[in-house]
Amino acid sequence: MKKYTYTESKDTRSGFGDAMTELGESHPNVVALCADLVGSLKIAPFIKNHPERFIQTGIAEANMMGIAAGLTIGGKIPYATTFANFGSGRVYDQIRQSIAYSDKNVKVAVSHAGLTLGEDGATHQILEDLAMMRAMPNMVVINPCDYNQTKAATKAIADYHGPVYLRFGRPVVPVFTAADQKFEIGKAWMVNEGKDVTIVATGHLVWEAIKAGEILEQKGIDAEIINIHTIKPLDEAAILKSVKKTKCVVTCEEHQANGGLGDAVAQVLTQNFLAPQEYIAVNNSFGESGTPEELMVKYGLSAENIVAAVEKVISRK
Repeated sequence: MKKYTYTESKDTRSGFGDAMTELGESHPNVVALCADLVGSLKIAPFIKNHPERFIQTGIAEANMMGIAAGLTIGGKIPYATTFANFGSGRVYDQIRQSIAYSDKNVKVAVSHAGLTLGEDGATHQILEDLAMMRAMPNMVVINPCDYNQTKAATKAIADYHGPVYLRFGRPVVPVFTAADQKFEIGKAWMVNEGKDVTIVATGHLVWEAIKAGEILEQKGIDAEIINIHTIKPLDEAAILKSVKKTKCVVTCEEHQANGGLGDAVAQVLTQNFLAPQEYIAVNNSFGESGTPEELMVKYGLSAENIVAAVEKVISRK
């Protein structure tokens, strides 16, 4: 098992904010919009440096999406920012009709996704957004795993023409990917090569998968771990190559089991190579208030849960 160490932990939303500061200098057509959550989205430095390239829409997310779509007609690259719950569920119709349908170059950048929003509870813990956005034609869906990868993804999508849903979070998590990484949309990152089981993880669950891999190594199980930061387009070739070798897979996501990464992988397998699969995901439930750590354990998203799923899926080979 390849050893991953870290010297600091940061929230992934700070990776977004720092990238926006840099984009402000390198990409003069980048503009930021926000629905009254500037502090939470970490874009205050961008606004300070380029006040003429910022629009505060207030708590009017639907209007924000329409304004963002309109800005693209003049060649701007709008980043529409808010909480994930408000930037997907609340404005699905506006994103579908005004952005995706006409393939507008809007970046919907959302923070505070998943259970790890924590104490704000079920009304703010969106667990269906990847499914909604994955189903939408023309939409790219990205869910990076740490500060560095979020920063790299934020900058990379500025050079991609088309709608993007970029999802990140509030909790502080280990920074374990390279600061100088090249982010490629739709290209999986091989975390660890192995032969006994494929673990496919996204977002905050990538670090849990790494911890699980270390536990599995002590049990004599050699896990291949893949970071799927891009849910759509999915790197089908990387998944198939791995599963054809290991003959089984565990998918890991901070999202409902229905419609997310697990179902995307299952769709690939049913069409190309049948193999046993186990899901690490929220099982048809809303969340609740609690610390991110408590909720990850309660809803079965911890490294220990991944280990148990691996042992189960290997027994099904």
